[in-house]
Amino acid sequence: MKLFSSILGLILFSTNVFAGDNSPICMGDNQPLPVINEQILHWKKTTPNSTKKRGHIEGVLTKIYPNKTGHVHIQVQIGQESYETIEVIYNTKFGKVGAMQVGSTVEACGDYITSNKRTGRYKPSPDGAIIHWVHRSNNDHHESGYMMIDGVVYGGEQNIYQFELPEMIH
Repeated sequence: MKLFSSILGLILFSTNVFAGDNSPICMGDNQPLPVINEQILHWKKTTPNSTKKRGHIEGVLTKIYPNKTGHVHIQVQIGQESYETIEVIYNTKFGKVGAMQVGSTVEACGDYITSNKRTGRYKPSPDGAIIHWVHRSNNDHHESGYMMIDGVVYGGEQNIYQFELPEMIH
């Protein structure tokens, strides 16, 4: 048990030390997916409501929406213009999120959905599009995602993510 605690501590320490410099690898269709802010903005403008694709964004937290049924909702600006935003939705069942503040750097990997009209019980996003499923997946048919705020990764067990560690100097 002591060995397990030591190993777990080392893993958590390593993750926290390196998370600020290196993001987890976002996967889309079993391939690494780079940040695609411009593509996301294009989809937001040109795709019909409920269009679903894999997304990976990076931007600045510009608004924190009220908590809705155990989900964190934030607005992230991903383009040069103030209206070039997306709503990121994080399910707190996969872990609590630390203190957030406007101006924080946000990276999110998950499912993009155009959300400019009501769909069933879901109201449209105030931003016209969302990224959700930004957490680990318990389903083999769905890729895991994550949300990172100011270098801290949220979304489940840290060891499910692949980190690129810096080369060690010999």
